[in-house]
Amino acid sequence: MKPIRPMLFTLALGALAPAAPLRAQADTALANWHLLDPTADRVPGIGAERAYRELLAGRQPRDTVVVAIIDSGVEIDHPDLAGVIWTNPRERAGNGRDDDGNGYVDDVHGWDFLGGRDGRDVDNDTYEITRLYAACRAPGTTEVGGTACAEIRPDFERRRAEAVANLGQMRQIEATVTAVYALLRQHLGTQELTPAAVEAIRATDPRLQQARDIYLEVVRQGFTLEAIVEQRESIEGQVQFGMNPDFDPRGTVGDNYANPNERGYGNAEVEGPGADHGTHVAGIVAAMRNGSGVDGVAPAVRIMVLRAVPDGDERDKDVANAIRYAADNGARVVNMSFGKSHSPYKQVVDDAVRYAESKGVLLVHASGNDGANLDEGTNFPNQNYATGGRAGNWIEVGASSWHAEDLAADFSNYGRARVDVFAPGVTILSTLTDAEYGRNDGTSMAAPVVTGVAATLLSYFPELTATQVRQIILESATRHTGQTARPGAEGERVSFSELSATGGVVNLYAAIQLAQQRVRR
Repeated sequence: MKPIRPMLFTLALGALAPAAPLRAQADTALANWHLLDPTADRVPGIGAERAYRELLAGRQPRDTVVVAIIDSGVEIDHPDLAGVIWTNPRERAGNGRDDDGNGYVDDVHGWDFLGGRDGRDVDNDTYEITRLYAACRAPGTTEVGGTACAEIRPDFERRRAEAVANLGQMRQIEATVTAVYALLRQHLGTQELTPAAVEAIRATDPRLQQARDIYLEVVRQGFTLEAIVEQRESIEGQVQFGMNPDFDPRGTVGDNYANPNERGYGNAEVEGPGADHGTHVAGIVAAMRNGSGVDGVAPAVRIMVLRAVPDGDERDKDVANAIRYAADNGARVVNMSFGKSHSPYKQVVDDAVRYAESKGVLLVHASGNDGANLDEGTNFPNQNYATGGRAGNWIEVGASSWHAEDLAADFSNYGRARVDVFAPGVTILSTLTDAEYGRNDGTSMAAPVVTGVAATLLSYFPELTATQVRQIILESATRHTGQTARPGAEGERVSFSELSATGGVVNLYAAIQLAQQRVRR
């Protein structure tokens, strides 16, 4: 499923303990915390600002690196991104011809594998488990995509029941919080509620006292009424589209979906109808370092936009074609902030990964937000080939937080065998559509941090290969042996070193130092 962090929000609607003062629990991350240094700044970031200040001062990048963002689309005219969007030098915009002969007409800034030739785009799509369940309904079908229907049916039914239950709960929470906001606004005589004003309320009316405590609990957990409404709408979409076996938007694309090796479908509109996720990812990698807005990790990048991730699960065919497009059109790094639980055409994706490896392209993938041990489960795509062996051009990324005492993000997937390294992925400030900025959580945010590190290494040391860059990133990660809460396991603590192959958080400062040593040899 599309890797957006689920709301970790609990609300006791009955007896609610009085809220502790917010002053004692203030906890706000710096806007650029992920770029700060664990030694110089005492913040568990990646040391990017220190690297530019101490190691790269006065040096210019030797190359501009093309980074492909396979995602939901990117707002290419965002003021912090417009100057770093890749332009196909061999394609003339708007002439309706395939000038460079690569099979894609007018692909000036990338390609939309979710679009039709008539200009329409897929927005919502189903989850892969839903597609498998729908296929299993055909008479006589006992297996789909290598998975038995006897396994698919109960899995789907359980997930749909959970989504319906979650929707009911979120509707109840939304109704309660809406009523709370209305009561507090009436009492304070203002539409603009602030934690300080609400905390100062001293009421004898039990309804008003409970409203105060609920509001402060919502704030303490980092949410707003608007965020709750957005979460409810998201779950409604899951029920209406993602978990609906009768919904199939693929006709909009107009391809022969039964042919996983088909190429050339789609259109050149790379933003699409829901580009917030991809725009946020792109900004983490490459937002212009010009003193305004936010700063991306890498200073010399061009973003190639490949739209293949709908509101729902991405399809193997689109992912494979996007990887091949990136490899064929000059990308040196590909960011993939998406994932799902089933991959019926994994071999097609594996072939594309092998193709990218043959072209020297590094693939960076988000491990997912289920708080799960990937050594004991599955998440696709992944670096393990279905026929055996592992991709040597792949980095699997977990998410870390700015809390040194609880370094692993509570939602992050992990695994010593399946996750390579962690990177900052909590409350990351980056670009959003409509020229806006905002914070997001997720391994979706951690992966582009690593992608930015890789692109920086390649821009200053272009002689490095994808395999060498991968090795440098993993070897230079800051190792942590302290205890952290195990993601997805409330109350259980574990050594951070046990959660990934490196036991560390990516570190650009140390990676630059190591690259300097390797290149001098």
